[in-house]
Amino acid sequence: MGIDGTLEYFSDILSSGHKHKKKKQFQTVELKVRMDCDGCELKVNKALSSMSGVKSVEINRKQNKVTVNGYVEASKVLKKVKATGKKAEIWPYVPYNLVAHPYAANAYDKKAPPGYVRKVENTATMVTVVSQEDHYMSMFSDENPNACSIM
Repeated sequence: MGIDGTLEYFSDILSSGHKHKKKKQFQTVELKVRMDCDGCELKVNKALSSMSGVKSVEINRKQNKVTVNGYVEASKVLKKVKATGKKAEIWPYVPYNLVAHPYAANAYDKKAPPGYVRKVENTATMVTVVSQEDHYMSMFSDENPNACSIM
């Protein structure tokens, strides 16, 4: 092994104890930000552009949507926008064709942009409807000739 192997061994031990900063991954952060005028838009744009790691900022005032691309964390972007005094939240909408029941009470939102509904998890009411459908499907199954008592 010799001196070279020993030095390499100690070098590895000492360097493994040294903490390396983990590089942030490139991501897209979408926010819903209440903006009424050009001044609001400019204020939000300036605040987000000044953040380190931000590569681009896109603002759609008609939809109240801000899209930030870069090496940033969603929580820090949200915090920076809230620091400007604007009401902000993570973009809560998805295209309506991705939701099983887009016009359910908790998914439909009058304030949502056209073609979008609020992102919701499957609720218990949706699960009970599916289980009732399964019951009726098994009652009149072609695989079980004794299942139908009406005939």
